Amino acid sequence: MAEELTISSHIKHHLQNLAFGQKHVEVTPGVWEPTGEWGFAMSAGEAAQMGFWSIHVDTMFMSIMLGLVMMWFFRSVAKKVSAGIPTPMQNFAEVLIEFIDNTVRGSFAGGKTSFVAPLALTIFVWVFLMNLMDLVPVDIFPQIAAHTGSFLFGVEPHDVYFKIVPTTDVNASIGMALTVFLLILYFSIKIKGLGGFFGELAFQPFGKKLVPFNFVLEVVTLLAKPFSLAMRLFGNLYAGEIIFILIATMYGAGLAIGSLGAVLQIAWAIFHILIIILQAYIFMVLTVVYLDMAHQEHH
Repeated sequence: MAEELTISSHIKHHLQNLAFGQKHVEVTPGVWEPTGEWGFAMSAGEAAQMGFWSIHVDTMFMSIMLGLVMMWFFRSVAKKVSAGIPTPMQNFAEVLIEFIDNTVRGSFAGGKTSFVAPLALTIFVWVFLMNLMDLVPVDIFPQIAAHTGSFLFGVEPHDVYFKIVPTTDVNASIGMALTVFLLILYFSIKIKGLGGFFGELAFQPFGKKLVPFNFVLEVVTLLAKPFSLAMRLFGNLYAGEIIFILIATMYGAGLAIGSLGAVLQIAWAIFHILIIILQAYIFMVLTVVYLDMAHQEHH
């Protein structure tokens, strides 16, 4: 049964991901039992009960699709690149690549940038495209998904969820940050050796006399890198999405409030353009800085 359509339920609906996992049924209030079947969650409670092994289908779909769009763009430019008069797409790609390359050279002093620069370009463009989805009107894709799901599965439209901004899903942000964390560990051990890596954890920054204190401090510092990287991106985009949804609810409150909502939405969208670019840039720069730190040896 669909819940009553209120402003509160509307906001919750837009903040809920389309989850696929083992289905559960609420036998008594607050008590859920697995049914043994797998499928899409039709309520926020059912999605929460699916647990760790559920998949946020909308996040996966949008992030993969935007990744393919990114690869298509650069492949199309590469196939048509010319030493003569460049096309607008080639101009844009060259400016973007030069900007990323200069940023990496200014932030990464740990050696060759043949791996780090392409990684930085991928991170910046991919995260930017995912953030950019926040500027799409909040009701368009959820409404399409709701009516499509209603037609295909015979359920109430309000029981179908779809979020189009992958970076407002903490799982996506943490997943990218953990990948960066694994790269930090890989290059730290590769450059310094296993002994050098653990030696840094044990003997930095206060020397051999304070090994336990050093170890705790360095481990916390190391683990804080992916956590802060993920939470910064997720927090800013999630907050921006909530503001867009709150402004959208003003359209149903009469002509005067709706007109004010239109002005606020335009103003927030203009300001949010800066946020989505800045957050993609910060994620990229911090990744480069962390990899540079992984390449540095302390003596």
